[in-house]
Amino acid sequence: MWLPIDPQSDFSIQNLPYGIFSIGSGTKRVGVALGDQIIDLYALSEMDTFSDLGIDSSVFQSDFLNDYIALGKSVHTALRKRLTAIFEDESSPFREVSERFLHPQTAALMHMPIKIGDYTDFYSSEQHAFNVGTMFRDPQNALLPNWKHLPVGYHGRSSSIFVSGTDFKRPLGQTRPKDDEPPVFGPTRSLDFELEVATIIGENTSNGQRVSVAEAEDYVFGFVLFNDWSARDVQKWEYVPLGPFLAKNFFSAISTWVVTTEALAPFRVPAPEQDPAVLPYLKGGKHQNFDVALEVELETSSGQKMLICQSNFKYLYWTVAQQIAHHTINGCNLNVGDLMASGTISGPEPGSYGSMLELTWGGKNPLTLPDGSQRRFFEDGDTVRIRGFAQKDGLRVGFGQVSSTVLPADPF
Repeated sequence: MWLPIDPQSDFSIQNLPYGIFSIGSGTKRVGVALGDQIIDLYALSEMDTFSDLGIDSSVFQSDFLNDYIALGKSVHTALRKRLTAIFEDESSPFREVSERFLHPQTAALMHMPIKIGDYTDFYSSEQHAFNVGTMFRDPQNALLPNWKHLPVGYHGRSSSIFVSGTDFKRPLGQTRPKDDEPPVFGPTRSLDFELEVATIIGENTSNGQRVSVAEAEDYVFGFVLFNDWSARDVQKWEYVPLGPFLAKNFFSAISTWVVTTEALAPFRVPAPEQDPAVLPYLKGGKHQNFDVALEVELETSSGQKMLICQSNFKYLYWTVAQQIAHHTINGCNLNVGDLMASGTISGPEPGSYGSMLELTWGGKNPLTLPDGSQRRFFEDGDTVRIRGFAQKDGLRVGFGQVSSTVLPADPF
């Protein structure tokens, strides 16, 4: 390996995640992260690096990854092998001309990696569903009757999903602070994060086509970190009977780099046993999740930092494969670039709960920061960063981060 890489870097040679970047006022291009560098795939392609793979260089000079994703897994695998060979060959001729296709990440501007056509948000963490059900219903009936029989989800708003580093204004909405008084209008007072990982669809299906659990991952290109910002007080008032609306569609954010299923393959772990048994169409294939450590950091406007959550992608009750199988069982078609979020990921311990709603138990148990200040939900000026990485036996595959800062609401 001729390019020096920090052993703790998220972007090892075993990772090679994809993103969209630009340098200065240059055009957007497809890049691959390696250590602290970005591999410019367009520049490499113009050096006749991939011609034998049947890849036209124009696919790498694009605003989004969608066209490259649509080339299919065989092309992605071949390009991954080619990149690995280039950097692991100490005598590679590319080493002498690396300045032509390598850019420091610090010099690059990262952009939205995919053009999202449709966005589905699932509700696949049992602990999260139990916690919410306990708070708002009855601990003895925390899970609704359907929850262990199907992956619950809803169709969200793709237009308000942005790339990491994008900040947003506190949303306005209608809430009902007191049950015996009329609703009021104003900025949300219960702004929350939701710790999620989102799946990016890598192959189209036709209307009427059903994807089985066994073949579902063939339709996955990769994964991103996802923060599904939520206005809990707006949600509480509006969600009956049709579910989330203005409380969810004002802003969500994804990480800049897309980590492929190939990169995460070494980190597969058994998914939780499902009881009661699921219906036949939700069985089959390998019942597995991915062991990806997740953490959430809060930084206040005054610079106070606190790690508020440590969880893991493996805590999902419903696997990615089951989500896709259920999504298509009625014939719903999928398209390249569609995004399917996991829903809030909460682990078994309080410190692993994936939202402020759970961490503070609805605001009753505020978090205390190092300077003594407290948070029930987020305040203006707060920055929330989600990071994720998989690591074992000296191998590390990371996502980088998704970060956003809360700005004051517009006057009303």
